[in-house]
Amino acid sequence: MERVLFGLVLYCSLVLLFDPSFSLPLCSDSTATFTLNTTLKFCPYNGSVCCNSTEDLQLQKQYHAMNISDPSCASVVKSILCARCDPFSAKLFAVDSTPRPVPVLCNSTVSANSSQSNQAATNFCSSVWDTCQNVSFLNSPFAPSLKGQVGVPLDSNASKLTQYWQSETDFCNAFGGASGAGSVCFGGQPVTLNNTGTPSPPHGLCLEKIGNGSYLNMVAHPDGSNRAFFSNQPGKIWLATIPRQGAGGALQLDESNPFVDLTDEVYFDTLFGMMGMAFHPNFSQNGRFFASFTCDKARWKGCTGRCSCNSDVNCDPSKLGPDNGAQPCQHQIVVAEYTVNGTSSQPSLATSAKPIEVRRIFTMGLPFTSHHGGQILFGPADGYLYIMTGDGGGIGDPYNFAQNKKSLLGKIMRLDVNNIPNTEEIDKLGLWGNYSIPNGNPYKEDTGLQPEIWAYGLRNPWRCSFDSERPSYFMCGDVGENTYEEVDIITKNGNYGWRVYEGPDLFSPPDSPSRNTSPNSISPILPVMGYYHSDVNKKEGSASITAGYFYRSMSDPCMYGRYLYADLYATALWAGTETPENSGNFTTNKIPFSCAADSPIPCSSIHGSSLPTLGYIYSFGEDNSKDIFILASSGVYRVVSPSRCNYTCSKENVTVVVSPGPSPSKSHASHLSDPYNSLMLMFSTWLLLLLGFL
Repeated sequence: MERVLFGLVLYCSLVLLFDPSFSLPLCSDSTATFTLNTTLKFCPYNGSVCCNSTEDLQLQKQYHAMNISDPSCASVVKSILCARCDPFSAKLFAVDSTPRPVPVLCNSTVSANSSQSNQAATNFCSSVWDTCQNVSFLNSPFAPSLKGQVGVPLDSNASKLTQYWQSETDFCNAFGGASGAGSVCFGGQPVTLNNTGTPSPPHGLCLEKIGNGSYLNMVAHPDGSNRAFFSNQPGKIWLATIPRQGAGGALQLDESNPFVDLTDEVYFDTLFGMMGMAFHPNFSQNGRFFASFTCDKARWKGCTGRCSCNSDVNCDPSKLGPDNGAQPCQHQIVVAEYTVNGTSSQPSLATSAKPIEVRRIFTMGLPFTSHHGGQILFGPADGYLYIMTGDGGGIGDPYNFAQNKKSLLGKIMRLDVNNIPNTEEIDKLGLWGNYSIPNGNPYKEDTGLQPEIWAYGLRNPWRCSFDSERPSYFMCGDVGENTYEEVDIITKNGNYGWRVYEGPDLFSPPDSPSRNTSPNSISPILPVMGYYHSDVNKKEGSASITAGYFYRSMSDPCMYGRYLYADLYATALWAGTETPENSGNFTTNKIPFSCAADSPIPCSSIHGSSLPTLGYIYSFGEDNSKDIFILASSGVYRVVSPSRCNYTCSKENVTVVVSPGPSPSKSHASHLSDPYNSLMLMFSTWLLLLLGFL
């Protein structure tokens, strides 16, 4: 890796961390790219695009209205207009989140840390100036705004570039840019990324066992310390201290003293229970946290909500009949808000919480007794609450809820829990609880659709996560029906295909009361990773996917940047590698795994196999040091240095220092009050990168 100034590296790292659009293929309206059934007639784009035939025709009309007489200039301008169809148009048409009338024109060579191919090395901005500077045309997109900046044209009269800009330098200062870390530029052709070939998979994943408890969720403490919250399916949450890696310690957690006990509200059974928890981004200051669980209205009077089977979605609950002994909508999805105990000015120091709801955020009755989803997350870039719901159950989603935009089943919702409307507004808007709709939700202005929806077409999302380095990478595993388990990149207004598709394959739903959705009527976003049931066990198939995280820890440098996921049966783990980087294209490899001989808690092995006995893999977790944890029925396992399991990793420095993190008694405020320590921690991390250890 080329040595660069630390200041530049630090800047690039901040771009990676905080630029939500990064270089993931994404359209300028923040929606996902799609594949057309037909080729565009005007713009030379095929495959993954951001324009449909209607938008292609609009660009053609815009082009003809310019009345450009010079053929060479006309060709250049056409390519610039058509960049709106480029899969990377979100990045091309926005700089510092400001929309632009034309894409960023390449005006310098590709930087060393750019993933863009060498097509961007040409000084395209200079070529545009040389070709078009003296050509007159109407409605020029190159006119400055009234404020003298790039933006809305001053007028639509015929003009030349030289009438607006004094020199090529001025022109390229306004419209030019280089391809670099977290950015792309337009070089006259569709953006392409460097393909570095198929990377070698890791030789193996080394685990250490640090806890014997069985948990369904893990959330790092928002104060940045080495503490985390763990919850189980019956409804208890514990606050635990995570031992420093290599210290030989186990998870410090008092089973008899939970942080909060919600078992009186939670209905627990095989497919029911507390499915998710999320702590407000400002938890350390406000003490707010949220729990997602299922309840039984026959057991708890607080279990009241509208049935998801209703006239709006052409469903009559009286015609459903009981399912596993339960009546339709007897069980409900609940998302409720709680707060910590005490009146301390530092809620991060609290060790317990009140088991009494502060506010009911969301309640919805379930038509059947499976496919509930239930995970909740706060978006790191926007601070909104995301709720993942399954299709409600039944074979093949019989009421086609996942494709129905008036239903909240089979969806990912995005809610604002900071701005709560009054009761009258909630009733007027037809909301399902105490929240407001964030600006930017795709259906906020369409009263015929559910404004809570962010994405749809999912069967039963089980474990979603945001990449800690690239917030635009919102990954979700979706449990399959008969044959395929998938991992999706979730984007605004994305349709992930169910029940038209199961993974990459067309699905033939059984006869059902609901009308089928035609494959030709949708543009599904197909999974970026996954596996067929037969890939795991040819006799038994697999149970379901348990999706994980992009690995961002320094503990295993050969896993760094790869996406880790597993099957519930705990006999297979996969590492997904994106090639080229930031392209959205992944190759996957099943990787072996074992337990370290010096594990703080000894691991048992599967009879006749070298695999450790994990039981079932319920979930993954990530702590504040970015270490990854596996939450299994047999305990809590941490991914550690490969050398501890005798796996070879050429990037591993055996003496690499792992940051122990701050003391559990140290408050978030005091942790952040020492900028020198924070800077040195970041410097040491990047120093390892610069020296080639990673």
